[in-house]
Amino acid sequence: MAVSGLVVLGATGSIGLSTLDVAARHPQRFRIVALTARADVEGMARLCARHRPAYAVMAEEAAAARLRDSLTTAGVAEVEVLAGSRALEEVAALPEADVVMAGIVGAAGLLPTLAAVRAGKRVLLANKEALVMAGPVFIEAVRRHGARLLPVDSEHNAVYQCLPPDSEPGTPPPGVRRIILTASGGPFRRTPLEALEAVTPEQAVAHPNWVMGRKISVDSATMMNKGLEIIEARWLFGLPPEAIEVVIHPQSIVHSMVEYEDGSLLAQLGQPDMRTPIAHALAWPERVPSGVEPLDLVSVGRLDFERPDPERFPCLGLARRALAAGGTAPAVLNAANEVAVEAFLAGSARFTDIPRVIAAALEDVPPVAARDLDTVLAEDRRAREAAEAVLARLRGTA
Repeated sequence: MAVSGLVVLGATGSIGLSTLDVAARHPQRFRIVALTARADVEGMARLCARHRPAYAVMAEEAAAARLRDSLTTAGVAEVEVLAGSRALEEVAALPEADVVMAGIVGAAGLLPTLAAVRAGKRVLLANKEALVMAGPVFIEAVRRHGARLLPVDSEHNAVYQCLPPDSEPGTPPPGVRRIILTASGGPFRRTPLEALEAVTPEQAVAHPNWVMGRKISVDSATMMNKGLEIIEARWLFGLPPEAIEVVIHPQSIVHSMVEYEDGSLLAQLGQPDMRTPIAHALAWPERVPSGVEPLDLVSVGRLDFERPDPERFPCLGLARRALAAGGTAPAVLNAANEVAVEAFLAGSARFTDIPRVIAAALEDVPPVAARDLDTVLAEDRRAREAAEAVLARLRGTA
């Protein structure tokens, strides 16, 4: 059995740690080539000591210097420590890397993920923002460079498992009528609407089913994560927006469904544990143990489904609006959401300000054609400036 070289972008986050957990269960299959992180020096030092990658990359040189000192003290001399966005792209395209886990959250993950695609790697896509921001550009790069794109988001991985095995990214699968993405509804599914104004960051990140990072947990609470997933699914599977639906499924056992023209409805079920889709993508087309407990449907007892309330979850409608507008509107949506969520987590914006900021940014930054990556990145910057201006108005500091 050939050993695959593995690069984990975003190694200290929840996706990265789950990926390393699965890979460590199969040392005969995977060798860790490179790990990257933004600022968690202590976490990266522990991972380097355990997995002994050839390279470790930090976002900033100051963090890289601290990591070098930490590894020297610990006697981990074989790891070469690099810093900066260029180093991220370089390790994503290393010749010895066969598989790249794209686990960096947000727009920061776009360029290194594209570097892996352009190097023709097997790319395990957990960074939904890459497709949200630059869907046509990204899918065209996958086709041009012969990369293998495997979705890791639990919903898109579930859809992928329910599709014909020869399905290609961006191409409508034969015989498929619609895709149904499931959503837990987050922690505020039953919270009175008037109480949402006073929601705290600690309440918003307390997801009832999944263990995730803070930003993604807030996206789940607003259901913006599901809006981003609609856009991601549109580019991954080539279906029109009206063929992609969302239902709330509070148990998080059915991870998504695919309906075929003959009336068949295929679903992928499993525990709410990201190691399942990660193991599927890592070992594809084979299957390997993930460390996840088997699902006991008798213990689960029941599976409930309901339609999302547009008044409770306005971000879902904003995402559909951006997708319908096309061009760079999804990039504006994503950028404004990142700014608004960061402000909420920092305590300088209210939970209900998040959709207000996004809606205003979509108005203030009209979409243009997403001709190339430079255009997308320029509009991303404009959207962030617009979102900051909206926040300043809401705070009364403009």
